Amino acid sequence: MPLTPSPSVSARVKTLRIDINEHNYLYYVLDAPRISDAEYDQLFQELSALEKKYPQLITPDSPTQRVGEKPAAGFPTVRHAMPMLSLDNAFSDKDIFAFGKRVRDRLQEHETKHIDIEQICFDCEPKLDGLAVSLRYVDGKFVQGATRGDGFEGEDVTLNLKTIRSIPLQLRTEHYPKLLEVRGEVYMPIKNFNALNDLAKKQGDKIFANPRNAAAGSLRQLDPHISAKRALDFYSYGIGQLEESYKAKLNAQFATLLQLKEWGFRVNPEIKQVYGIEACLAYYNDLMKKRDRLAYEIDGVVYKIDSFAQQELLGFVARAPRFAIAHKFPAHQSITKILAVEFQVGRTGILTPVARLEPVKIGGVTVSNATLHNMDEVQRKDIHVGDTVSVQRAGDVIPEVVMVDQTKRPIDARSIHLPKHCPVCHSDVIKPEGEAAARCTGGLICAAQRKESIKHFASRRAMDIEGLGDKLVEQLVDEKIIHDVADLYKLDVEILVNLERMGKKSAENIMHALEKSKHTTFARFIFALGIREVGEATALNLSKHFDQLEKLMQADSDTLIQVQDIGPIVAAHIHSFFAQAHNVDVIEKLIAAGIHWPKPQITAKAQPLAKKTFVLTGTLAHLSRDEAKAMLQDLGAKVSGSVSAKTDYVVAGADPGSKYTKAQELNIPILTEEELMKLIRQ
Repeated sequence: MPLTPSPSVSARVKTLRIDINEHNYLYYVLDAPRISDAEYDQLFQELSALEKKYPQLITPDSPTQRVGEKPAAGFPTVRHAMPMLSLDNAFSDKDIFAFGKRVRDRLQEHETKHIDIEQICFDCEPKLDGLAVSLRYVDGKFVQGATRGDGFEGEDVTLNLKTIRSIPLQLRTEHYPKLLEVRGEVYMPIKNFNALNDLAKKQGDKIFANPRNAAAGSLRQLDPHISAKRALDFYSYGIGQLEESYKAKLNAQFATLLQLKEWGFRVNPEIKQVYGIEACLAYYNDLMKKRDRLAYEIDGVVYKIDSFAQQELLGFVARAPRFAIAHKFPAHQSITKILAVEFQVGRTGILTPVARLEPVKIGGVTVSNATLHNMDEVQRKDIHVGDTVSVQRAGDVIPEVVMVDQTKRPIDARSIHLPKHCPVCHSDVIKPEGEAAARCTGGLICAAQRKESIKHFASRRAMDIEGLGDKLVEQLVDEKIIHDVADLYKLDVEILVNLERMGKKSAENIMHALEKSKHTTFARFIFALGIREVGEATALNLSKHFDQLEKLMQADSDTLIQVQDIGPIVAAHIHSFFAQAHNVDVIEKLIAAGIHWPKPQITAKAQPLAKKTFVLTGTLAHLSRDEAKAMLQDLGAKVSGSVSAKTDYVVAGADPGSKYTKAQELNIPILTEEELMKLIRQ
């Protein structure tokens, strides 16, 4: 019987998911990370530990259930023939010994003789700060390259990868497989990174945070000529899909790397073959001493079991292999003083306290700002303006204050207080009980959130305003043409044609799309407002429960809790949103602009799947998860994020994870997508 989580634990899990997804978006989509790898790893570890302890809290959209973030718009997508998984992280020698024990114990299950971990062969390699890619070769020729993306689908960046001279366009030697998929890391050498930033400073262009950030941004340029100028490089570290006849020849990791070198790929010269955990740790310590002398940034070491036969026996967990692990380096630290604290407002309204520091060198980089994360952290660490503090930068992005030297606190040190009003739009700031994050409530009018709220409002699953893409929204906001979502319906052809790269036909198409969007559904409209934690399913439940917008806007938290799948926290978010006069003002302007929807039919509808609980896992071939979920909910079913004894059916697509295994263990019926569609049709 699983443990029952307390409301505070459930709230913490939700907060962690939101924060991690936010940081994934900043890192993978915007190329604008705001926290260090060390802090991200800490958040991810905490979420993983809580979900492991309370498996009923696992949801399909949890960051732990996927490898990475969604591909960015602008490139065609490529589905990986084999998933590109990430690695679990270790932060201490103790973690590595525990990894070794897990490896030994699991291998021992398949052997009659005793296995000594110190006799197991490992390959040790630097963990480069770059971008994982997949290179596809057919008949020896490079035909397609893709980023890792979410691990199952990535971006087709073939033309950009062709600009990297260390990637062969034709395999060397006469003997090579007809089909070969090579995996490796695209990175930017430190020398090239410094030159790129020096040029950017002279030209007044964007300065990249670090070489990894620069490599990601350079490889994902729509113009390959820009990628070519960025002087990227590549190291291969393994193979994905491979012609069947070659699999017997390549039966170990180190032998595979040697073969890759023969075929013309660069393999990191620091890679070493060792035996046992003690030798792995010795390699780690040696490489950490070399770290600052390397020509590229690394943030740790990767250990892999060399034998492919042993790798196969060890297998995988949902998002990572059991036969490999990343051992992270400790963060760099320095001592400095906090001169002031300011509050920054993120795209989702989260207020983050940022310390302005006396400039200090950390790991070769001058640091003048550090994140304080949130007010809970400020209070926990007892941080004051004027304090002498230890600041760490894990070779990565935004540094953090890790410790205060209270013996050096000056008499005039000042406490830090959360502002009552948003520093950008002056809306109320709220900090719900049990949550670390404080938020601005001006979601529809706050300038810091404006672009993202408009993009969300116009998106396909919200108001579906075709043609109103991200770049156009940014241009409209930057030119101060629109200030909130209601201003979209004040646009006309004359305004649009005066914008950059906008012809009359395109302007007319957008005006047609805006007019078309006025006829929508109540659920879509609720979702489009961007209320925190109100996704499509919650919006649908609200639209079914309330037959009028006015009733929803006037509902208190007690009334909202009566809606299916809405708890106290989400109810508080909804109530708080409609309690803000500026949000109500924007909604009234939208209705006045002509947005309308059919009156909900509240006549009883057949619910043949009422009281049935379904769980979705894996990738469906013809339906998205959201589409399948909506179909099931429309027939009365409950769609859960975790498998338990109360689950009636599990629907399994390609590459199902641990939910599939658990369903088998509990003898729960497992449906294919075809069987699901047949059930729905019936």
